[in-house]
Amino acid sequence: MFLTNVLLKKAKSKMIMVLMESVVSGHQCIKIRERLADKLELIRFDPYIQQDSLYRERKKIRSLKSS
Repeated sequence: MFLTNVLLKKAKSKMIMVLMESVVSGHQCIKIRERLADKLELIRFDPYIQQDSLYRERKKIRSLKSS
């Protein structure tokens, strides 16, 4: 392996886009979080049931460039 291959590795981005899903109704939304942070859980208004409900992170969608 050449030294240039080691020096030209891509740096990982610091932020990622994740899919959040309501525990109650299954409504989905997208949030952005730091790569090294814990998985997100938040309370947010759910338009399907017209009340606040718990949203949990389901999966990573993509990485975001840090500017």
